[in-house]
Amino acid sequence: MSAPLFTVYTPTYNRAHTLHRCYESMKAQTFRDFEWLIVDDGSTDGTAELVAGWQAEGLLPIRYEPRPHGGAHRVHNYCLGAAEGQLFVKLDSDDGCLPQALERLHFHWQSIPESTRASFSGVTGLCQNQDGDLVGTRFPIEPLDCTAAELEYVHHVRGEKWGCLRLDVLRQFPFPDDCAGNFIPESYVWSQISQHYKTRHVNEPLRIYWMDAPSLVHGRSDPATNADGHRRMFGMVLNLEAKYAAAAPWRLLRAAVQFTRFSLLFHAGFTQQWQGLRPILPRLLWLLGLPLGCALFLRDQMRK
Repeated sequence: MSAPLFTVYTPTYNRAHTLHRCYESMKAQTFRDFEWLIVDDGSTDGTAELVAGWQAEGLLPIRYEPRPHGGAHRVHNYCLGAAEGQLFVKLDSDDGCLPQALERLHFHWQSIPESTRASFSGVTGLCQNQDGDLVGTRFPIEPLDCTAAELEYVHHVRGEKWGCLRLDVLRQFPFPDDCAGNFIPESYVWSQISQHYKTRHVNEPLRIYWMDAPSLVHGRSDPATNADGHRRMFGMVLNLEAKYAAAAPWRLLRAAVQFTRFSLLFHAGFTQQWQGLRPILPRLLWLLGLPLGCALFLRDQMRK
């Protein structure tokens, strides 16, 4: 059998109560050239039995890959090796998508001229909630061809977005496997992709972003738990996106503040922070944000 065009990837951890949204969405797709790859990050809630029942129905090409619990970034890296499609779609385990989602992503990807397609990483559309209301802001024009950084700093587009990415591009920018904790924000990857590739943005709602699922986390989480992942992400943003400081000074200053905060929570001192940033602008932003970053670190310590 030939490789599918799409790999729809669903990472899951104890979400048997919401995973049916993904299944119903996949069954309803009008475009059928896809595989559904479910990577289970050590669930203990009957997810394996649930998925086995769907596989027995034989209505979809479902691959179920159970893994020891290691965190979202390690599951992501594993999936990059396991996926077989050309285009990669992440569908979270508590979300859904519209029946025409893959069909429209395919249409918009093919609408990019073949002569320039190599410079694009993928296609991004809009999200709506379970009531059909738009989540986030629209793109100012359609199609909007720009990088992820330009989308944020130049066009000031906010809120949830969703689409597909070339698998060969994603494989160039994996998460670091040696990161302590179990989470690295996805901006760590998107910041790097944005340096090399554009994305086609279209004003079509394609993803259903459910906003009623109860959180699996109760109480205030300890920011030190995933401090390493956050400091790496904010450091990456400063190093690669500080050039947009004139367009969005407060957003980048906030990144500098959080870089100091999470670095200190990870026991990375000032010398290590300085050495991890490029001269000159990232280091200047770091110096400006240093007092507030230290204050937030002290607040975290007092709360503990």
